[in-house]
Amino acid sequence: MLQLVYISSVNPAAPCLTRDILTISRRNNARDQISGLLYADRGRFLQALEGPEDSVEAAYERIRQDPRHRAIVLLSRRDVERREFGHWEMAHRAPGADAATFLADVQRLTADAAPDVRGTFDGLVRTRALG
Repeated sequence: MLQLVYISSVNPAAPCLTRDILTISRRNNARDQISGLLYADRGRFLQALEGPEDSVEAAYERIRQDPRHRAIVLLSRRDVERREFGHWEMAHRAPGADAATFLADVQRLTADAAPDVRGTFDGLVRTRALG
C-alpha cells in the first residue's frame, strides 16, 4: 500500500470551499479505497493519502492538476503495511474555533501515523494556530 504526504498553498486566483473539497474527496476516496487526512485552512493544504498504489498516484495527479493548489511539494512517498489513517477525515478549523481543541483533534487523527508524518501535521497545525 502506498502513502503520499504533500503540502500545497491555496491558489487565491481559484477560491474554493473546504466543504466542496470534502464532498468530492469522500466520494472519490470511497470509490478508490483511499484513506488519509486532509488539513485545510485559508492558506495551506496538508494531506496524507494511502491506499492501492495506482489509486493514490491517480488521486495525487488529479490534485497536481487542480487549479486550487499551487506550489505543491511532495513531502514523503512510502510503502506502508497497514493503513495509518483507518478512514477518511478532514481537519478544518473554522474561524474563531478553539486552537487547543483543534490541535487535540489532529493529534487524535494522526495517533497511528508514523512519527515523521504525525510530526509534519502537528508542526503545521501548531504554527498555523499561532499565526
